[in-house]
Amino acid sequence: MPPAKKRARAYAPAKIRTAVLAQFGNVRAAVHTLTPEQLELPTRLTGWTVRDLAAHLTMAVETVSRNLDREAPPKAELTLLQWPFATAARAVDIADGTRRLAAANPDLDALYARAEERLTACLATAPDTRLLATRTGAMTLADHLVTRTVELVVHTDDLNAAVPGLAVPQDRQALAACTRLLADALAARAPGGSTEVRIPPYAVVQCVEGPRHTRGTPPNVVETDPLTWIRLATGRLEWRDAVAEGAVRASGERADLVGLLPLMG
Repeated sequence: MPPAKKRARAYAPAKIRTAVLAQFGNVRAAVHTLTPEQLELPTRLTGWTVRDLAAHLTMAVETVSRNLDREAPPKAELTLLQWPFATAARAVDIADGTRRLAAANPDLDALYARAEERLTACLATAPDTRLLATRTGAMTLADHLVTRTVELVVHTDDLNAAVPGLAVPQDRQALAACTRLLADALAARAPGGSTEVRIPPYAVVQCVEGPRHTRGTPPNVVETDPLTWIRLATGRLEWRDAVAEGAVRASGERADLVGLLPLMG
């Protein structure tokens, strides 16, 4: 008998809304402190300055407000687990749009204020089931907001990496949702039960074809922390480097995930 199909993970919409607003608020407060010199620093995103990255973070939430202003599409086209794999095709368009936005908005404080005001107003009334015509495909507002935790958490980490000492905090609920979605995406890419991937305290998934583990200590185990996992899943960190540095602990012949990562470009 084939294994039962895993039920999709459920997210609490009210908590996700709060997390998105909280993390955007964390970023807004940090961007307000940046000096002109810091805004011109390079980032680990090729060709992007800190100013570009800061502008892009407003795009990550403005897509919610902008799509809520539009007519709803007739039906959903994209599930939450399909989203991580659908983003690469839009990378060039997003990069070009980011640079245009940064150039057109030298006053980042004003840009952030407008984005936060619009997002807060939209989320006060929009139902979770409302469909949005996003760049990657039509999806529900509830699902799209989970993807916003990924955008915010990943780019907050990029911002912290670019500006020494900035240390923008990561909202716990946003970090949890981002970690879980990317862990579930790995399980979707490599279905199976031979390897257990542990990302405490937020996620544990079974993946990779092979003998299914039933009880006791799994023969193939990967364990890491949330931010290391997110960097691996998004191509910010190479698997072999993470293992060599001790940021990932991998044991067992099926615990090498190098051929499965990154999940997002």
